[in-house]
Amino acid sequence: MSEIPEAAPIMTAAGIEELLQRGIDLFNHGSYFEAHEAWEQAWLRSTGEEKLFFQGLIQAAAAMLHAQRGNPDGCRRLWEKAASKLTPLPGEFGAIALAELRSALDDFFHRVLSGQAPRQPPEIKRLSRK
Repeated sequence: MSEIPEAAPIMTAAGIEELLQRGIDLFNHGSYFEAHEAWEQAWLRSTGEEKLFFQGLIQAAAAMLHAQRGNPDGCRRLWEKAASKLTPLPGEFGAIALAELRSALDDFFHRVLSGQAPRQPPEIKRLSRK
């Protein structure tokens, strides 16, 4: 008899928020692989637009990692995938300034991929809670 695969544990909204915040901290410190890992846990447990949001963040972090490692093809490919998920979302999403992040990432990747010296790596700006 085959074993029943174990389902991903149910996670509360607070747990997903904690993973989002941990990923933001890691991303903003240049730990792109670790940010990817934190967000992947949230992505596995989310649905709808939230799932697209996390998938886009994961792919953006992976694109940053490729940029760090000098892999322009991987950088371009992953940023295109990330942008296709993040672009349709509202400018403020998941308590972050998503439009500002998209713009900063676009500028950063444009510079990297065109051989220009990139500016400071983009950081994710948190929106204040009301």
